Amino acid sequence: MAGIGSFMLPSDVSARPKKQQRGFGGGVNCELIPSETEGPFPLDLTENPAFFRQDVRENKTGAQLNLKVRIIGSANCLPMQNVRVNIWHCDKDGLYSGYSQNNNPGQAGLTYLRGYQMTDVNGEAEFITIFPGWYTGRICHIHFQVYVSSMYKAISQLTFPIAEKNAIYAANPGLYTKGADPLNYNQDNIFADGYNLQLATLTANPDTGGYDSFLEVTVQGNGVSGYASVEPETGGQFKLGQNFPNPYAGQTVIPFTLNNRSKVQIDLFDINGQKLATLDQGEMLAGNQEIAVDTEALGLPTANYIYQLQVVNENGTFRQCKMMTAVK
Repeated sequence: MAGIGSFMLPSDVSARPKKQQRGFGGGVNCELIPSETEGPFPLDLTENPAFFRQDVRENKTGAQLNLKVRIIGSANCLPMQNVRVNIWHCDKDGLYSGYSQNNNPGQAGLTYLRGYQMTDVNGEAEFITIFPGWYTGRICHIHFQVYVSSMYKAISQLTFPIAEKNAIYAANPGLYTKGADPLNYNQDNIFADGYNLQLATLTANPDTGGYDSFLEVTVQGNGVSGYASVEPETGGQFKLGQNFPNPYAGQTVIPFTLNNRSKVQIDLFDINGQKLATLDQGEMLAGNQEIAVDTEALGLPTANYIYQLQVVNENGTFRQCKMMTAVK
């Protein structure tokens, strides 16, 4: 995958005025991503685990795009792990899933090209998708949301270098039958006021025959805990900590604090939302607790995993999850 600095921005970017930040407040060390509209075709992904997936293509054809987004906290310019990143965009023909109307016919009930991931220890979330097409009035773009907590989420859009983008359309005329995108940034109602913070890299990937893209995004804060001491899914019943060490080799420890005597289990998922293991701990007392997890003994390879703590007591069932990284 392409990294930071792997692509030189067009010469006119530095000369353009920077977009005014709308609704994100002022950062200390980093420039906050501009806030943008969700667009006419948003879907709330947060309560639907079917959208927890890295590969969002379903049956859609198009040039493969590996998209990596790195989330940075404005307070200290360090990566933010365990925040949820949602993406959604149109297909190669400019259509969005989930809606049917005159300018977007026949797509109601469909779910393609939408999904979410959680950021890893490096603040990165990766998606496998197709390179989007374009439609009248908008330059080629991808919508994204960084869900930091129940009290704060950042919504914006990204776009691509014009020459590289239109080269993809030209190289795949059988797929992108509408041809080159006719708009430039100044003609787009979203990016006309500046786009340098939203311009993702775009490079060919010889291994996949597709393309890689990267964008670093700065949002408020330096961690989830700075925004909500009690998240709705925990109901005030527990506090889940980050596993340690992280990254880890073989075994790691998951710390948490129970406010009430509860039945506890840990579920492990891969980054596509498939459950890999359940560690039933039975009933545990209130107070500080730790659970050791050995993914090597469970036969799991080195990778990023989601661990979910489930707590059941007389008040109900409560869950929360974080990401951990197994290495050799």
